[in-house]
Amino acid sequence: MKCRIDDDKKVVLGDYGIRGVIFDIDGVLLDSLGIWKDLGARYLIRQGKEPESDLAETLFSMSMEEGARYLKEHYLPDFSETKISEGLENMLRDFYYYEVGAKPGAEVLLKACRDAGLRVTAATSSPRSHIERALYRNGLLGYIERIYTNAEVGFSKHSPKIYDRAAAGMGFERNQVCVLEDSLYALKTAAAAGYHTIGVYDENGEPNQKGLEETADIYVRELQDLLKLIQ
Repeated sequence: MKCRIDDDKKVVLGDYGIRGVIFDIDGVLLDSLGIWKDLGARYLIRQGKEPESDLAETLFSMSMEEGARYLKEHYLPDFSETKISEGLENMLRDFYYYEVGAKPGAEVLLKACRDAGLRVTAATSSPRSHIERALYRNGLLGYIERIYTNAEVGFSKHSPKIYDRAAAGMGFERNQVCVLEDSLYALKTAAAAGYHTIGVYDENGEPNQKGLEETADIYVRELQDLLKLIQ
């Protein structure tokens, strides 16, 4: 299915035997990736501390526990790592519960998939409670048959297990399913397993957009562009 949206040839997902779609959520349906860059700085500002300008880059590769340790050592020596971790987790929860918005075009695309008879599921690395609350608040939850999480499946997206679980839940084979991802490593996992793939741009997401575009069967900068693929 390797093609471009703007090819002269009309491309329709159904023409390739695609019957189901698996959406990533963060960076694809929800405009949520920015919080992962801002979380440490937000927490420090709330504690009356001024974060260094490159804090986001420093914390990017760290786990929540490692980030809490760094914040304690560099900014908050009187706080325990547990207190910092809990504070970060509470801020993250509140962001999903009350603040995060949908990506432009998300609802229109989900509705078009439903109206075209495509089955729709989601696969996410984020906690179920956060995701479901955010999707519900933004009017998207009702379009998704079932959400699968890495924590519940027991594998990260370096493994295709979460996609396989979603495909099996829909009753389809891998070559009948299209996976939408904004991160290159996850898209590579899906592609290597035999799924059709769509790479989605997000300004706070994958730094290697060229790699994402080259790896994906289809690459889009706006979700609305995918409406051309759905009858």
